[in-house]
Amino acid sequence: MSSATVTTTCAYCGVGCGVKMQPHAEGFTASGDGAHPANLGRLCVKGSALGETLDLNGRLLHPEIDRQPVSWSQALDAVAQGLQAIIRDHGPQAVAFYGSGQLLTEDYYVANKLMKGFIGAGNMDTNSRLCMASAVVGYKRAFGTDAVPCSYRDLELADCVILTGSNIAWAHPVVYQRLAQAKKARPEMRIIVIDPRQTATCDIADLHLPLRPGSDAALFCGALNAMAEHNLLDSDFLKQHTQGGDETLTAARDWTEEHTAAFCGLPLTQLRTFYQMIADSDRLVTLYSMGINQSSSGVDKCNAIINLHLAAGKVGREGCGPFSITGQPNAMGGREVGGLANQLASHMGFTKEEIDRVERFWKSDNVTKSAGLNAVELFRAIEQGQIKAVWIMGTNPLVSLPDADRVRAGLARCPLVIVSDVMRDTDTTRAAHICLPALAWGEKNGTVTNSERCISRQRAFLPVPGEAKPDWWILSQVAQRLGFGEAFAWQHPAEIFREHAALSGFENNGSRAFDISGLAQLTDREWDELRPVQWPVNAANPQGRERLFTDGRFFHSDGKARLIAITPRLPINQPTSVAPLIMNTGRIRDQWHTMTRTGKSARLMQHISEPFCQFHPADAPDVQDGDLVRVSSSHGWLLLRARPDSLQPRGSVFVPMHWNSQFSQQARVDALVEANTDPLSGQPESKHMPISLRRWAAVWQGELFMRGNHLTPPATAYWSRIAQPDITHYVLADSSIPKDWLAWLNEYAAVGEWICQSAHLGEKGFNLLAWADGELQLAFYAHRDRPGVDRQAVVAAFGQPPQTAPQRLALLAGTAGKGKASAGATICSCFAVGEHKIADAVRQGCSSVQQLGAQLKCGTNCGSCIPELKKILAEQLAFNSGMS
Repeated sequence: MSSATVTTTCAYCGVGCGVKMQPHAEGFTASGDGAHPANLGRLCVKGSALGETLDLNGRLLHPEIDRQPVSWSQALDAVAQGLQAIIRDHGPQAVAFYGSGQLLTEDYYVANKLMKGFIGAGNMDTNSRLCMASAVVGYKRAFGTDAVPCSYRDLELADCVILTGSNIAWAHPVVYQRLAQAKKARPEMRIIVIDPRQTATCDIADLHLPLRPGSDAALFCGALNAMAEHNLLDSDFLKQHTQGGDETLTAARDWTEEHTAAFCGLPLTQLRTFYQMIADSDRLVTLYSMGINQSSSGVDKCNAIINLHLAAGKVGREGCGPFSITGQPNAMGGREVGGLANQLASHMGFTKEEIDRVERFWKSDNVTKSAGLNAVELFRAIEQGQIKAVWIMGTNPLVSLPDADRVRAGLARCPLVIVSDVMRDTDTTRAAHICLPALAWGEKNGTVTNSERCISRQRAFLPVPGEAKPDWWILSQVAQRLGFGEAFAWQHPAEIFREHAALSGFENNGSRAFDISGLAQLTDREWDELRPVQWPVNAANPQGRERLFTDGRFFHSDGKARLIAITPRLPINQPTSVAPLIMNTGRIRDQWHTMTRTGKSARLMQHISEPFCQFHPADAPDVQDGDLVRVSSSHGWLLLRARPDSLQPRGSVFVPMHWNSQFSQQARVDALVEANTDPLSGQPESKHMPISLRRWAAVWQGELFMRGNHLTPPATAYWSRIAQPDITHYVLADSSIPKDWLAWLNEYAAVGEWICQSAHLGEKGFNLLAWADGELQLAFYAHRDRPGVDRQAVVAAFGQPPQTAPQRLALLAGTAGKGKASAGATICSCFAVGEHKIADAVRQGCSSVQQLGAQLKCGTNCGSCIPELKKILAEQLAFNSGMS
């Protein structure tokens, strides 16, 4: 363990924040790196809680074959021999790798080189296919290269920022806070939020456009047409630097104000305000993410956005650009090395010239001659028996891929499933024949690239646990056993980085945007000390480059950008009488992907503790807040906590993507999503699935708290696990009542070994406390309705048992006791501030977010809770006014 503060890069979203990990007696504390250009010292609640997720509970620490521990040599031999046998009998196309934006660039490079350069198949894809593939194709169609042209600083310099397809207040909180601060400094800046939902991001919006789900391309085609009609396009830029303008503008003419408003479901007045804000803005940035990309026409949506910027000349200038923000910490790095199946390596494709160049650089005559299968195709090929071996690295596709139950069934029939991961028990490791223990964040050493093309170092500060190894080492060892030793003989990740950098500049001469050849001669020490830098980094840009295309030259052969004529279309699946609602999936504020890391943090589980379904009350009038609901599509069903919300648009339902089989009984949302994909990018349409929703009648609901880790849940129809410090906590519900509550509990937890204190509540329910040696071992609360348990009070009792009889009776009732007020639902996770404490502060005179922050600290760190603080303020002040 490092004894000094280590500067590294955050493990979560594509913002790529710099983090300082400071050691203390009990572990590490995370804080923002003030010198990092991405966050300038800011850190969101997930980043702030990184030190709380470093324990080894649940870690995969030794190689396993068929769930039995083996030596590394046995495991590596089994992988190599299994791959060799399948390649011998079925050819290289029967083998596939599936990577992750959690891999470091060095890991990614080795995986891609092994598959595409030496095994000789193109079947190396990544979970970035699920989030950024449409943006990649959109950029390549328009610019001739996959390159984000702008930087975070451009967001702060813009006259107008359009936010579409992302609730950045929750998904990319640090960027949101930078934007909020810029708006505060320059109130004349205009912020437009395009989203069917009214989300926390709308808190800083001058205009919110709640458009019809999936109609984004029409909105931007309409904007292009409006700008053309009012002579607001940059005709000189169009003429000198673009092609395709005439065809694109002709196609856009169909999108009159009236047609666009009707198609998008927006009032004409709102649409005209949108157009006017664009027209009034010399500097325009459009920030877009999953809501644009995760569509069966995601590429066209991206190009509709880029068309507007090109036609208005708002590319390559300060405060301008179409800005696709990535979802993962190294999604950009994976794109750089060729981690997507439709890329070869280093932003090169599969032309004869490019294949020849890579063959000569890698000194291999077995480089694949064509693209491989993308993620959805790849797992469908596994199901159909075309792919016989798959190596899954650092991701959980049985939770994150569409039609996830079908993926699970297909993987169960695959002859060889290899998984490299940090956790032993995930939905995906359960399907593996061979599990390989990889290093986790905090233990591994390499580089990542964020959404603004900034390469940052990820540095190790923790000791290597068990027998875990770096992903690049594991891959290299297998490559050597396959007979490719000379090409995979690295001893240090800096060697891999130098090779990667050299390939980026090999026979480049300005023909490819991605070029970091200026870093190819770094010594190990210089690589270790590398400061954040935006590519390209080469002879022409030795210090990197903040903004691309400033000279109006692009990467098509003629140096001109392309406008693409767009025919907007709605999502493939539309509501039916059987499935009348549309399900939108996405992130929540305090969780990340499939929760294998954030699910460990008790703090991060307090804001939203259970999987939920958010819908307009009129769409399910018989469902009350806190009920359980069954959400069904043609592919499966979920059991979720109901959250009716009048801000949710009619006909639309929001369900978070995070919960997996280790955290909830039936909440893997992608099991409901049909695998419709964009024909150009292969990215799934994860935001638009027809579903039905109905109340699920539980005859009892309960909460169970137990000392220690008991990860096998009780046998109930509904359960959800909530992380607590050194305690197992389940929320439960069932459709039948046990004949004997004590016998039912004793079968699960052996409560008969302890001193029990119970309360039989007749038909209403049953409560029980179990004690041993004066310490609380178990607390159970079961009621006909949802029990109103003060969770904080119960958790606290495991550390500080109540001493008096009244205190124990209060605990048996699930309350804090006389004179101790409940904190209520957590609003500010950074400082564990509950809604009741906030409301009390307002009643005592706080009348602004700033005053609440001064008194309670809420809203003063990452700021993600500020929209909720404002809501509580408004509600409480209105209540106070009504009472006076």
